[in-house]
Amino acid sequence: MARKRRLRSSLEGNDNHERWLVSYADFVTLLFAFFVVMYSISSVNNEKYEMLSDALEGAFLGGHKVQVVKHPIEVEEKLTTIKPIILENPTTEELQKKQELSEEILKERRELQLISEQFEDVLQPYIENDLVNVKRQDFWIELEMNSELLFLSGEAELSKKATPVLKKIAEVIRIIPNSISVEGHTDNVPIDTVEFPSNWDLSSARATTVVREFETYKIPPKRLSAIGYGEFQPVADNNTKEGRFKNRRVVLVLMSQAFSRYGMSDQQRADILNIKSSTDLSQ
Repeated sequence: MARKRRLRSSLEGNDNHERWLVSYADFVTLLFAFFVVMYSISSVNNEKYEMLSDALEGAFLGGHKVQVVKHPIEVEEKLTTIKPIILENPTTEELQKKQELSEEILKERRELQLISEQFEDVLQPYIENDLVNVKRQDFWIELEMNSELLFLSGEAELSKKATPVLKKIAEVIRIIPNSISVEGHTDNVPIDTVEFPSNWDLSSARATTVVREFETYKIPPKRLSAIGYGEFQPVADNNTKEGRFKNRRVVLVLMSQAFSRYGMSDQQRADILNIKSSTDLSQ
């Protein structure tokens, strides 16, 4: 027993003072491993990295390779240029010409205004009975006459009561140079006779009859034209009796000289409107 006690006391009395070397060695090993990893990361083998990347893409994306843009898309920068606005600097002659243009157009408008007032004055009884209607625009006048005032049903010969009406109109338009279009219109009730196979024929014949009547009142033929529109330019509903009554009409259109097809030469019309004529453009 005494011997065992002495051996235990001798072992407990011998302390190991070199145990810190184990911890130090472990720390140095970890530090070395850390630097090795850092070095390996800093010098990556590009080929092996791409192989690894392709393998991962094949594993996770099922063989579908994703294209990676390695270089940014270069966008070409275009400079926006602002064009200066060129302001007109008309000469004194051009300003004077434009002023003359305005005065010429205003003069025609005043003339048309006077003519429309004369129509309303001489045709007042027919206007009150809704047989005549005067419509005034900036560059033309429409004198609308119901066909029953001029013709019998289905006929193109003037009735007796048409003569005084057309005579009053001729007295107004005889003294002016404007072109005159006479338009014939019908309703949509078909007509099929030997003389008039369709409403086209009837409307054209009625317009021509009025034009010939104006010739007897010394209206120059070169100022006149006859147009047939048939049933295709209605002003009211053809499904009603009142609408068909309004659609059966003859319209006299008195055109401004500047906008009429005939009555002026191209050069005269170009001078009034301040534009180049076809003759000027061909030179």
